[in-house]
Amino acid sequence: MAGKAKKISDTSLNKLLRQSGASLNVAELRQLVRGVAAAPVALDPDDWMCLVAPALDEASKVRLRALLDEVSESGEDARTPAARLAALRGELEKSGLDGLIVPHADEHQGEYMPARAKRLAWLTGFTGSAGLAVVLSDAAAVFVDGRYTLQVQGQVDESLYVIRHLTEEPATGWIAETLPKGAHLGYDPWLHTKRDVERWRRASEKSGATLVASDKNPIDAVWTDQPPPPLAPVVPHAIQFAGRASADKRRDLARTLAKNGLDAVVLTASESIAWLLNIRGGDVRRTPLPLSFAIVGADAGVDLFIDPRKLAPGLGEHLGDDVRPAPREAFGPALDRLGGAGKAVGLDPDTSPFWTFDRIRRAGGRIVEGADPCLLPKARKNAVELDGARAAHRRDGAAVVRFLAWLDLEAPDGRLTEIEAAEKLESLRRENDHYRGPSFDTISGAGPNGAIVHYRVGPKTNRRLEPGFLYLVDSGGQYLDGTTDVTRTIPIATPSAEMRRRFTLVLKGHIALAVARFPAGTTGPQIDTLARRPLWAEGLDYDHGTGHGVGSYLGVHEGPHRISKAPNRVALEPGMIVSNEPGYYKTGEYGIRIENLVTVVGVAAPDGADKDLLGFETLTLAPIDLRLVDAAILSADEIAWLDEYHGRVRDVLLPLLDVDTARWLARATRLVDRT
Repeated sequence: MAGKAKKISDTSLNKLLRQSGASLNVAELRQLVRGVAAAPVALDPDDWMCLVAPALDEASKVRLRALLDEVSESGEDARTPAARLAALRGELEKSGLDGLIVPHADEHQGEYMPARAKRLAWLTGFTGSAGLAVVLSDAAAVFVDGRYTLQVQGQVDESLYVIRHLTEEPATGWIAETLPKGAHLGYDPWLHTKRDVERWRRASEKSGATLVASDKNPIDAVWTDQPPPPLAPVVPHAIQFAGRASADKRRDLARTLAKNGLDAVVLTASESIAWLLNIRGGDVRRTPLPLSFAIVGADAGVDLFIDPRKLAPGLGEHLGDDVRPAPREAFGPALDRLGGAGKAVGLDPDTSPFWTFDRIRRAGGRIVEGADPCLLPKARKNAVELDGARAAHRRDGAAVVRFLAWLDLEAPDGRLTEIEAAEKLESLRRENDHYRGPSFDTISGAGPNGAIVHYRVGPKTNRRLEPGFLYLVDSGGQYLDGTTDVTRTIPIATPSAEMRRRFTLVLKGHIALAVARFPAGTTGPQIDTLARRPLWAEGLDYDHGTGHGVGSYLGVHEGPHRISKAPNRVALEPGMIVSNEPGYYKTGEYGIRIENLVTVVGVAAPDGADKDLLGFETLTLAPIDLRLVDAAILSADEIAWLDEYHGRVRDVLLPLLDVDTARWLARATRLVDRT
């Protein structure tokens, strides 16, 4: 076992600061490094050092690495889930509360959160990207959606929590039935949207209880080793990738405010702020976000509330005079001033924390509810972003093909593990230009693990890719010019007839969506059934959406559009990128998913059409495994689509591959055998 990192003396750090010309003192440096340790490790682990000084010699970097190692070695809370739950209940009793709602959420309502905000995982052990717990004095429940029904069983102690399906057995019903009359149910107003709070209030009132906002989150009081807020450099996102200058975007937004009679809009989603200001960061895993808040005025000026310590050198010049950075602590007083002046302020009830509504309302402001005005323009990729996405998918596709060719050689003997396969794929992506890291944690699932929709491999679950298994690998990359997400299902040795038939049913649904033509104004839920119909015909289905939006070097899951059973009023528009990923999962045996990213495009409409027609251009370039295709249940048109897609994959990627991989790809994309 490695020994503890040697403590770096204040004298050594003082010398470093003097030599580098840094403006920090030693105490400030140590505090900054604690924040750095709370952020994810960047592709270049020394990226953060620019926050100390713009230029450092190698000796200084060595000392800073040692300081980071020292700070990172803080001990973890060794208490069991039962002890953590007991500690929380004790804190609730001290606070006069009879219960607490614990969401998987931070102040920005993002999918990926900093370590500090992972309260649900700390309390219950559940690490999925969507979930909720409700803790009462003598009962507790965890709620997850269909993606996590298997995962939650392996992570949460069912002697402490009952487990419920988030949509089929919602928390509101459990609260209404279980919360005692006269009880006080607590919630953190930073972690719930206005719509959330309205639901919790109705459920509490139904049981005769009261919903109470907690000034301080009770979990924070008992989480003894809670990390500090993360600190990662905030850097410009170059116009060559963004396609439009921030000033242009802000002027458009100002015109929208004027049109809607607003004096200002409050942005709390970090993705929106990153897009609007053409900045990126590294505060959370897998998405290049600088966590922040912003107020955009009708004059196109922006007050940006962000920890000033993480603004990289030169960022001020990029932002310009009309963007005014301020500490996060100044956000509340700024809302007070807006409210006190009686301004009309836009807020999104679906994405903004209830705290912002309450603060403006108490100050006397007039709140106008509406969708975050950055969501739609961010989703409608401009021409530069779309060209970047195509380029990123070409490079990414070459890496995936190299991986699949390698897998064909290494997997048949049954010695390869899920972790080894995922690490190989990541190593191949790292060789690509503009690569900045994975766009999400790779799902590398062999056999039964592939049936866990959002499976995350770890040392305890790591399986070998055994003959007879299906191997499901869902992965993606963050590139400066685009974000990728692709899933392929691969048979290890000979697949069963059932596997081939169900894979082909999934493929039929995938093709149906890929070739769909629909009138302008169509929403995702209106075409979701196209992908499910072949499975439905045989009494099968999958418990997740068919398609999620994807950002441009931003979130791999991006709204406001989606393709799913769930209601969604946002029409699909040209420039939107969305996934096409039907699947099938047989619990305890195997999982199947075929995922490509597509972008919405205009297509030629027949003479006499009343509306413009839209369709999809497929961006992802990777072969679909023909060993799993049962051509007997494909139509001639479906076979033609698969042959044409494989021809495009071959034509685009062959020039990017070495000779051996090119030969493999030629075989993998051969014409479908119709016999």
